[in-house]
Amino acid sequence: MNGLPAKTTAEALPDPVTTLMALAGNDMARVETLLTERMGSPVALIPELANWLVNAGGKRIRPLITVSAARMLGYEGDGHLALAGAVEFIHTATLLHDDVVDDSALRRGKESANQVWGNPHSVLVGDFLFAQAFTLMVDARSLDALHVLSRAAAIIAEGEVRQLSMVRDIATSREAYMEVIDAKTAALFAAAARVSPILAGRPKAEEDALNTYGRELGLAFQLVDDALDYGGLAAILGKNTGDDFREGKITLPVAIALERASDEERAFWQRTFVDGDQNEADLDEAIAILKHHGALDETLEAARGHAQNARSALSVFPENDWSQALSALAGFVVDRAY
Repeated sequence: MNGLPAKTTAEALPDPVTTLMALAGNDMARVETLLTERMGSPVALIPELANWLVNAGGKRIRPLITVSAARMLGYEGDGHLALAGAVEFIHTATLLHDDVVDDSALRRGKESANQVWGNPHSVLVGDFLFAQAFTLMVDARSLDALHVLSRAAAIIAEGEVRQLSMVRDIATSREAYMEVIDAKTAALFAAAARVSPILAGRPKAEEDALNTYGRELGLAFQLVDDALDYGGLAAILGKNTGDDFREGKITLPVAIALERASDEERAFWQRTFVDGDQNEADLDEAIAILKHHGALDETLEAARGHAQNARSALSVFPENDWSQALSALAGFVVDRAY
């Protein structure tokens, strides 16, 4: 187990994504239909490339949160379906752009779209999906929900630009990195949860609670990814293990290790990250350094704390099948480390 913290009882529950999918099966089937319809275009390459990623086996966690939160609150309309579709398109467009920026070879365990069709096509289809996301937001007929999701899209872009500016910068602090993932990952999780109480006309306290739930869940999700990149399986992550290292990305485990680095270790990070001089043995050396400083365990413990914060945020809602499954989802996010 690589010294990872033991799972709690709550986190040992059956896969909550499966549970939520069973509860929300009809709604999610309609979301899938909506996604397929909105990916349609007379320009054949657009649906072909979009389908490559949209249908590549993602768990649809973000739109599932939107749908499940709406049903937890007793919402009975259809607007949540359009918002869920918008959330998924924003996420997919962001992935397309990220893979171009990172020159990634894998996405969700298969060849990335930019490797198959090239960078220009991936960027432009990502733009198409962003545009379709905004048409879906308008279809939901909620100006407040439109504001939340459109603001989230801007925050995500800001986060990605900030992270790009920090690549190979070993002076990056853990605080600066947490600000980046709050923007580039947690913002969409937060918006996905927050729009449901807005659509349902629920009190501000419930909107704030679900915003906190989504944000904390997103932070936990990203931190687990950070740790897994230095010890997970490509089959689990859907990407190459060690991608963050090879790309010189400062993630939380690296920021922690840099805080505690000896002169020799700092020279290692200078060579491999700043100078970009890496050899085949360097990833193993990086993992050894991270483990020596407890950086992977500390990152996973931080993820566990954010997951608990997400569960706590749901305490304002009556307990039902939906709230229980959403609470268990926070544990599942951390369980990906096992």
